[in-house]
Amino acid sequence: MSHYLALDLGAESGRAILGSLSEGKLTLEELHRFSNQPVRLPDGLYWDAFRLFHEIREGLRIAGRHRGLTLSGIGVDTWGVDFGLLDSRGELLANPRHYRDARNNGMMERTFAVTPRAEVFGHTGLQFMQFNSLFQLNAIRLSGSPALDAASRLLFMPDLLSYWLSGVQKNELTISSTSQFWNPAEARWATELFDSLSLPTRLLGEVVRPGTKLGGLLDEIRDTSGLGETPVFATAGHDTASAVAAVPAAGPFSGDAPWCYISSGTWSLMGVELDAPVINARTLELNYTNEIGVDGKVRFLKNIAGLWLVQECRRAWALAGTEYTYNELTVMASGAPPFAAIIDPDAFLEPGSMPERIAAFCARTGQTAPQSAGSFVRTCLESLALRYRQVLESLEEVTSRRIETIHIVGGGSKNSLLNRFVAEATGRPVVAGPGEATAIGNVLVQAIGAGEVDGLEGLRAIVRNSFELERFEAKGAAPEWDRAYEQYLKIVSARG
Repeated sequence: MSHYLALDLGAESGRAILGSLSEGKLTLEELHRFSNQPVRLPDGLYWDAFRLFHEIREGLRIAGRHRGLTLSGIGVDTWGVDFGLLDSRGELLANPRHYRDARNNGMMERTFAVTPRAEVFGHTGLQFMQFNSLFQLNAIRLSGSPALDAASRLLFMPDLLSYWLSGVQKNELTISSTSQFWNPAEARWATELFDSLSLPTRLLGEVVRPGTKLGGLLDEIRDTSGLGETPVFATAGHDTASAVAAVPAAGPFSGDAPWCYISSGTWSLMGVELDAPVINARTLELNYTNEIGVDGKVRFLKNIAGLWLVQECRRAWALAGTEYTYNELTVMASGAPPFAAIIDPDAFLEPGSMPERIAAFCARTGQTAPQSAGSFVRTCLESLALRYRQVLESLEEVTSRRIETIHIVGGGSKNSLLNRFVAEATGRPVVAGPGEATAIGNVLVQAIGAGEVDGLEGLRAIVRNSFELERFEAKGAAPEWDRAYEQYLKIVSARG
C-alpha cells in the first residue's frame, strides 16, 4: 500500500488528506482541517498565506510524527488566479491579494482600453472575469506598487506553497492556464499581452505538467515533520483540474455517450473535456474558458457563482445572530414553495449582505422577495439549476453534440436537493460524486507522476472502483421548470 498526502486549499477551508492506494482502490482520510478566511486590511483584501503554510506544516507533522507514515508524495492544489511575487532571492514581496479584492474593479475595461478584448481572448481563450491574474497584474502596475519592479518571479498559490515545501520554483500547467496570459493553442506564455501592457516577462517561469516531481522536502521541514526525503509533486495545482480528473466517466466526451461535468462548490465550473481549445468569435461571445487539464486535455468550461450564494446568506444570518447548518438550510429549502423568485447567480459575485442584495434584485425585476431562510436558499438552488440548463444548451451548441449525462463532483455533489433540481431542470440524468473529487484527483495525479497509475484513463478507473455514486433521473416532462426557464432567460437578458 502506498500513501500520498493531498494538501487541498479551497475558498473556505483547507485540508491535509491522506490517500492510500492498494490493488486499484483508493481510500481517503482527513488528517487535518483548518479554516481559510481572507484578511481585510485598510488597503485591501488578502489571503493569510503564512498561516496557511503553518497549517500545511501541521498536516505534515501529523502525518509524520503522529502517524508515523511514509509518504510516496505530497501535492498542493488551490483555487485559481491568485499569486505571489518573489524577488531575486526568492523572498515574497507582498502577501497575496484575494481575488475578490476591490482593487480589481473596473480593471478589465482599463486593460481593454490598451489591448482589445478580442485580442486578449485570441491569445488565451479564457473567460473574462475581473479577478483573472492578468487584470490583477495590471492593477498592481497601475497602482504604482514597487513590488512589480522588484519582482523576478510570479508563482501561483499552489506553486508558491510547493516552493516553500521544496525550494523549487516552477509554474504548474493547470494553474497557469487560469491566468489569462497562457496560450493554450500554442502551449506557451502569451508574452504579447505582457508587452502590450508593459508588464515584465521576467516574471514568467518554467511551466511543468501535472505529475512532475519538483524535489524533496526541505531539510528543516523533513526534521520537524518526521517525513524524511518525501517527494513534492506538482499535482494538478488548480483545484478544478484535480476535480475534473476525478470525474468517474467511463469514456471521452467524443465517445458514444457525451458527458459534461459540474465541479460544484463555492464556484460551479461546468464544461466538457476536449482534445483542443475552441477559440473563435462564438466562444468569445459566450465567454467560455479553455483551461488545461490532466493528460493535456482542455477543460472547456464556464465559471458560475455556485454555492457561494448560500454560503454568503448563511454568513449574513450568522452575523445577525441566527446560526444554521448547511443541512438545516437544505431541509428548509426542500419544504419551501417552488419558484418564489428567480435570480441570476452571476449577479452576486461580491461578498456581503447577500439576502438583502437578493431582495433588492427581486424588487428591481418585479418579483416578490423570498420571505424565509428556506425560501432564500431554494431560490438560490433553483436559479443555479436554471443557469446550468443555459450553460448545457450552449455547450451542446458549440460542440454540436447532445450531452447525455451530467457528472456533478466536489462538495456540492452532496447536496441532493440541488442534484434533483439539476436533473429536473435539464431533463438529463445526474451522476453525483465523488464528493472529495479534488483531493482524489490531487492524490492520483501524484500517483501518475510516481509511475503507479497509468494516465487519466487509469485514474478514472480507480475512482469508479473506489467510491459510491448516486444517480438522479428526471421524472419526465417538467412544464414548471420550462416556465421558470423562460422567466430566467428574460431576467438575464434584461440585465444585459
